This record gives sequence, C-alpha cells and structure tokens, in this order.
Amino acid sequence: QNILWRMLLNTGPFSLSSWLYRILPSVKHKPFTAVPCGNLTENWNEVEPDPNQLRWLPFTIPKSTEKKVDFVAGLHTVCGAGDAKSRNGISIHVYTCNTSMVDRCFNNSDGDFLIVPQQGEILITTEFGKMMVEPNEICVIQQGMRFSVDVFGETRGYIMEVYGAHFELPDLGPIGANGLANPRDFLCPVAWYEDRKVATGYTIINKYQGKLFACQQDFSPFNVVAWHGNYTPYKYNLKNFMVINCVAFDHADPSIFTVLTAKSTRPGVAIADFVIFPPRWGVADHTFRPPYYHRNCMSEFMGLIKGHYEAKEEGFQPGGASLHSMMTPHGPDADCFEKNSTAELKPERVAEGTMAFMFESSFSMAVTKWGLQTCQRLDKTYYQCWEPLRSHFNPNWKPSKK
Repeated sequence: QNILWRMLLNTGPFSLSSWLYRILPSVKHKPFTAVPCGNLTENWNEVEPDPNQLRWLPFTIPKSTEKKVDFVAGLHTVCGAGDAKSRNGISIHVYTCNTSMVDRCFNNSDGDFLIVPQQGEILITTEFGKMMVEPNEICVIQQGMRFSVDVFGETRGYIMEVYGAHFELPDLGPIGANGLANPRDFLCPVAWYEDRKVATGYTIINKYQGKLFACQQDFSPFNVVAWHGNYTPYKYNLKNFMVINCVAFDHADPSIFTVLTAKSTRPGVAIADFVIFPPRWGVADHTFRPPYYHRNCMSEFMGLIKGHYEAKEEGFQPGGASLHSMMTPHGPDADCFEKNSTAELKPERVAEGTMAFMFESSFSMAVTKWGLQTCQRLDKTYYQCWEPLRSHFNPNWKPSKK
C-alpha cells in the first residue's frame, strides 16, 4: 500500500479524477433491474420525529448457523436527512454480516461511504486494489467505486454516507501545518486485478437514488491492470491521530478531534464531520473535565469501537450507538458528574484502551422505523442515567482565600 498524496492535502481548488486501464470496459453488462432494499432506506418519513435522547444496545449480528448474510444484505439505515437526488444529505447505517460477498459487488451512485469497522476485520476488494481494514481503522469508498467485502466471522460496523460532497481534511487554521490527521498517514491500494470469467454471472448491485438495482455480467469487474489519478479509495489508522487538547483550563470544542469533514456550501458549516475521542492526557485545572452539558445546532450520532466512553462508562457499549438530535440536551451521566466533581485534578490518562467516535451533521436527522422499532435494540431506559442528578447550588458559597 502506498501513502495517499491526494486531495486530502486541501491546498485549494482541485479536481478529482482517475484513469483506469481495464481488460474489459464496465459498460459491458445486462440492464439494471430493481431488487429489494431490505433495511436500506432514504425514507425519512416512515415514523414520527423523536426529539428524545436515543441510545442503542449493541446491534445484533446474525449467526452464520442460522442465516448467511453478506455486507450488502446486512446494511441497515439508522437515521439520516436530505436527498440523494438533490445531492445534499447524509445517511447513517450499520452493517452486521457473517459471510463474504461471492461473485457480486456494490456500487454507490449516491455518495461516499465512510466505513468504521467495530468487530471483525474486512477485506475490501476495489477496482483500484485491495484494502484490509481492521477495527480502529477507517476507510472511505468514494461515489461510484465498485467494491466487494470479505469477512472472517461475525462482523459489525458503522457507515456514514454523504451526498454531494467528498471527505477531506479540516482546515487547520492557527494549528498550522501539522496536527490532527496528517496526510502522510492515509493509504490507498496498489493495483490488483483478476482476468476471470464468471459463467454463472457476476452481479453488480447499484445504489441509485436511494434504491437498489442489480445487473449481470460474465466477468469480474476487478479487471483494472493499472490506474493513476487522485480519486481513489483510502484508509486511515486512528492511532495515528495527533491529539490536540487543552493544557490550561476549560474545554476546547470537540471539533478539535475532527479527522475528516464533508463541507457544505456554507462557510464553516459541515454536512458531516467524523470526530474521534482517542486516548489522551487530561490536565486542565479548575475545570470539570468530562464533556459539559449542552445543546447545540448539530446532530450527534456516537458509536463505540472499543473500551468505555468516559462520560458514560455504563450503558454505552461497543457496537451500540447514541443519537443526540439538534437542540436536544445531553451530557455526562450522574455517576460521571459526581465522580469528576470531587476528583483531584492531577494529570491523568483519559480514554485509555478506548475509541469512541461521532458522526456530526448540520442536518436534523430523522430516525428510521428500523432504528426505532424493527431492530429492537433501542434502550428505552436511557433517560434514567440523568435522573439522579441533583442541585449543588449554594447561594452563600464564596471561594476560599489563599
């Protein structure tokens, strides 16, 4: 695998393209026909809006002894907003699968997939080559790129899909040239091909305008002998993120942990940000160090790859998720508040052995029927984690004189 020197450098206006040298052109296929979408949807009006704080227990992975489910069949839309037809929006999916894709591949005509494996490594074969992506790594498959996924057991992960924009590095501003996710750490595949006839038919599955379509051809689509260009799939290991944090008092905005962003047409506003909460030092004085209680103008979907998220050590589990919608209040649970309100403020490691992440969007996202009902993983007791919070206000308190 090579270092990815590409548009992520974000040095100004650029164009994206790649030139692929194929054994046979991709136009050689039978007509597309509609196929069932399963739990993949762009229908944001299936159920009534729900402004509550939402949390899901770990999403269930089907047992291979009961039913064989590959990556495409295991896609489930949890929430989203916007419209693929107008090229403006976001969808958040989970994938739960147990078997590899055989003689079929997936092509997303609607947008880019940012894939976050949580359980089980995935081997992604693309037209550009192969990428092995493990938990604590991410990959991006950009719009229109065909790919197939091999798995090695029960597998689960998260996907953020954006329409109408591509992911790039955030502007660093006063940080300067180095910091956060550095361009040198992004990897793209080297060319790999197979010149293989498939007499029984190779299936191309195409996500188009929120629906699935399939066509047949008699050869493998992974027949690219060589390529060049800057429009490629790529992956990134989250352990390479250079963390910047407060070293005096108070909090930096969580945007300081942004790995990738998909910008909107409004300056300073993202369609979506991919943010992580990696292991780091906490050293702030005179500060309540966990995330503060807040409401904001963004929708926050969080997932946990491994470990225990510091603001909610119980209840928020690896393979689960939470959604705090636009202007819905949220923050640390009562146990976290009490513990950290009296803790000695000495330098300490935060989130050791943990990797939580957030898909943050300026869209007000609707939850699907699958997310609210069908999956049966919604934790209806979530609100109770804040119930024990009590007032500590003392109008007669004065700071001690030193």
